[in-house]
Formats: sequence, C-alpha cells, structure tokens
Amino acid sequence: MNLKRYLYSLTPGLTRLVDDVSVEDYMAVDLSLQQKDLHTIATSSSQFFQSYIDSYLHTHKKKVAFGGYLEKRNLYNRSPYFTSDKENPRNIHLGLDIWCPENTAILLPLNGKIHSYQNNINHGDYGPTIMVEHQLKDQIFYTLYGHLSLNSLDGIKINCELQAGERLGYLDDAEVNGDYAPHLHFQIIRDLQGNSGDYPGVCALKDLEFYQHNCPDPNLLLKIV
Repeated sequence: MNLKRYLYSLTPGLTRLVDDVSVEDYMAVDLSLQQKDLHTIATSSSQFFQSYIDSYLHTHKKKVAFGGYLEKRNLYNRSPYFTSDKENPRNIHLGLDIWCPENTAILLPLNGKIHSYQNNINHGDYGPTIMVEHQLKDQIFYTLYGHLSLNSLDGIKINCELQAGERLGYLDDAEVNGDYAPHLHFQIIRDLQGNSGDYPGVCALKDLEFYQHNCPDPNLLLKIV
C-alpha cells in the first residue's frame, strides 16, 4: 500500500500527541516568510517568539498552535547550522510543530519501539530527541520527536516496546530545546538513511523533492484538521 494512504488509514480521527487536548483546542498558525505579523517581532529571540505564540493562543482562546509542514521560514537564518551553504540555505520545515507550554507530556501516537535518541545541541537544533520505529503489518517507518526535556532521555532503552498513548517524554524551554519557544517537532520518516538520534528537519529548496517523498505530511496520521 502507498505509505500516505497507509498512514491515513491507521487512525480514525484526531490522534493526540499532547495530553488532555481536544480537537477544539487546536489552532493553526502560519510561521512562513509570508506571515506579515512576524516581521514586527524579533524571531531570532526565543523569548519574543514565545510571547508571540502565547498572545496568538490567548487571542484565539486556544491551548495549542500547530502547523509548519513544508513551510518556508526565516526562523533558521539566525543559525549557521542552517545557513552554512549560502547558495542553498536550509529553511523549509519537514515536520509538524505543536506549540504548547514546557512540561507538556508528549504521547506516542502508535505502537512502536525506541530506535535511537540523542541530545542535538547545535544552535537551533532539536535538543533532546527520541526516534521511534513502527512496524505495522508490512510497513516500517519512523517518527521523530524533537525539543524534549533532558529527563525525557533518562532511563530510555533502545528497542524498548511502547504502546500507543504511552507517555514518551515532556517538552522543555529554550535553554534545553535548541533555543526555541516550547514546542514539539513531530516528523514521519520512511528511510533514516543510516541516521540515529537525528534526522534533518529542515531542508534546502534543491532537496525538497526527495525530502517531501521521504517525510510525508504528519497530519495524515494525526488528523488535527
């Protein structure tokens, strides 16, 4: 079966990644280059950006902001980790972000086992990261959870079996999570290409065709909208 159709078939409706949130609590947010509101704040500052997200949710009376798949962003211009290749900067987001407070519990959407984990400490990187392998019927794919807390990695064991709905970890603040407002980066990956504990979550335009195929839209599984 085509992986996109397969992912969509796995869940009947909203599949929660964060605890105690209903579909009515979510609000889509646009963080692309075209979002004029972002031109008025210092997106290089995690503190100012968190204020923007907090104000956005308060205005719309929602708990969680989400979005960002294949979104072209200027958030990454602040870090040489994404801009070292001046001709081909990496600024297209390959996962789905869930913006909510630090210490929010993150839940596993499907049965799986721990593939790998790592604290990715580059400026603007994931910070503490967990990757889970899913083998359901004849399909194998992976999910990545970035911007977690350091204690989310405590006691974790490779190949440990986990059940859908089980707590995987917690979100943390900018001091730990790569210097962002608290959020989860959630990404689906077909082929890890030999990576362990890390996988690109942002790509350059020249590589978009490959990564769009290798990292399908997470909302096929989550069905937030």
